[in-house]
Amino acid sequence: MKVRSIFLIAAYISVLTVSTIEMAEAQQSSKKKTTTSKKAKLKKSQKGALIGVGAGAIIGGLIGKNNKNTAIGAIISATVGGATGAIIGQHMDKQAEKLREDLGTVARVERVGEGVKLTFDNALLFDFGSFLLRTETQESLKKMAQTLNNDPNTHLLVEGHTDNVGSTTFNRELSDKRAQAVSNFLVSQDVATTRFKVVGQGEASPVSSNNTETGRQQNRRVEIALYASEEMKKAAQNGAISLK
Repeated sequence: MKVRSIFLIAAYISVLTVSTIEMAEAQQSSKKKTTTSKKAKLKKSQKGALIGVGAGAIIGGLIGKNNKNTAIGAIISATVGGATGAIIGQHMDKQAEKLREDLGTVARVERVGEGVKLTFDNALLFDFGSFLLRTETQESLKKMAQTLNNDPNTHLLVEGHTDNVGSTTFNRELSDKRAQAVSNFLVSQDVATTRFKVVGQGEASPVSSNNTETGRQQNRRVEIALYASEEMKKAAQNGAISLK
């Protein structure tokens, strides 16, 4: 699908999303009706966020269907859409902001649809050919773990990736061990094991050409998809998560 077509469809969905804003307002005003301060209507900026999240999720979905990157796929498959999805999206905005503070230059933090995607350069996490986490990156991961523990209603897909140097079997095993190393460290910091899914992609999902060293470096990475659990979806639908 051409880029122009994608954005035309996203624009159309944005118009449809406006009709869901009243639903979000109803969710907000119905929560704890005995407290008048909880009945405030959505601000104009919040209405804009609802529309933006709706369009963003559609664009992400259209791209994700043709993308081998399963981190994006995990986020897209967890998408709710509508007013509930917009509330989750704004909640994830806050999560992304906090994770940027936690990780600094250790990882690139991106908002995708109703989730967050983290990309770690393997050179910052591991020594060459190793799956043992470097000591200097562990402090950042400890901060990340604390943020995850403060918001327990998210799930994580942790993926390891390599370039195409070496055998396919070696690369798949190394990528799996590296993804496991990141997951295990976060679990050691009291993040619940049940929140994780770990996958070693090996060389199967490059983001750049393996014909140059720059491209190979970009392909050597660990990605984490952060997306809403069923508990968070229910909380958003019931108004337990508010737009602020």
